[in-house]
Amino acid sequence: MKVLLIDDHPLILSALKAVVQGFGENVEVKGVETAAAARTSLAADADFDLALLDLQLGDADGFELLGELRNTYPALPIVVVSASDRTSDVIRSIDMGAMGFVPKRASNETLLEALRLVMSGGIYVPPMSMDSTGGTTNPRPMNPSLASHAVGHHASQGGFQKPPTLAGLGLTPRQTDVLALLLQGKPNKLIARDLNVSVETVKDHVAAVLRALNVSTRTQAVLAVGQMQQQSGGSLPSWQRPAR
Repeated sequence: MKVLLIDDHPLILSALKAVVQGFGENVEVKGVETAAAARTSLAADADFDLALLDLQLGDADGFELLGELRNTYPALPIVVVSASDRTSDVIRSIDMGAMGFVPKRASNETLLEALRLVMSGGIYVPPMSMDSTGGTTNPRPMNPSLASHAVGHHASQGGFQKPPTLAGLGLTPRQTDVLALLLQGKPNKLIARDLNVSVETVKDHVAAVLRALNVSTRTQAVLAVGQMQQQSGGSLPSWQRPAR
């Protein structure tokens, strides 16, 4: 397993390396401190199984780099590891195709849990509460001792929402297929092509899935499923594991 770490803080990069190397045997970790170095590394060898990306880079906007990497390497799972735990940053990251978002205040165990979930085809989002402004209801300052403790404490408690279990959504088999493809970030046109149905039919199924999850947008659906995966111990139904 090959992992690319992108973070412009040397101490944090070293701490993340130590944690990720504990992910399992035969884990090869490469760390780079700039977006330019990340581009060079991937251009020379695109055979990475996972990338961890900090949003605050000295030579590039992290969100822009996230979008660039998702477009250039669509099969590469990317997990954002950020000093921020703002709900708006979580939502924007997932909306742009990140497969996970881990605040740097999280524990080592939480980071490893997130990586296991992502590598099994799931999506990890931190526990969070939504307020009327779209921010977290219990924000806390960043733990400055990240480097010596690797990754600090758990993110704020509470859930984005309290949805039913995945098995209890009551989706039809076709709606389940649509949800699986939606979680892979595919737009309606690609979902329609994959399922050999019309775009209008896909729209109807997406609307039904959103109603079942009690959300109003595709990004919220991804966040909701991520929360439900964590509540169920990270187990994933077989339909949700995309082929690699």
